[in-house]
Amino acid sequence: MKKVAAALALVLLSGPALAQGMGEKTGVNAMIGKAPTTADFMTVAAISDMFEIESSKLAEARADEASKKFAAQMIADHTKTTAELKALAPKVKVTLPTKMDSAHQSKLDKLKGQKGADFDKDYDSMQVDAHEDAVSLFQRYADGGENPEVKAWAAKTLPHLKHHLEMAKALRK
Repeated sequence: MKKVAAALALVLLSGPALAQGMGEKTGVNAMIGKAPTTADFMTVAAISDMFEIESSKLAEARADEASKKFAAQMIADHTKTTAELKALAPKVKVTLPTKMDSAHQSKLDKLKGQKGADFDKDYDSMQVDAHEDAVSLFQRYADGGENPEVKAWAAKTLPHLKHHLEMAKALRK
């Protein structure tokens, strides 16, 4: 038990850059309410947008009418935020990812294999989860982010993400 506690303490007390990058990847930052680094924030936001757009393109073809309408809105809104994020990236010297991480790709692959009620159920659930994560990420960065321009963008985008979350929750009803 002492070894586990010592290892955990070592990880938590390692350099700030390591802790922040690792914290965002493991979800520790979200649990303790810590703002991610600018690079982590922008990377996670870009991957989230990619997932929202790609999963919603599937929904436009396979989902029920309510989810199709929601999906069209997600494609439009997340295409806009992707463009804004791409415009910010060079200003803050962040290279955005060009593909999803394995976790998001796995979710997308799962959706690709589904149709009908199973698709609707999983798409709707994934949208709620994705938007809960996005609201947390954007709120934490808007409150404590390190770059003023990116922080302002996060704060401006946050109300739209909160609205998306409410829309996604309504799909479950």
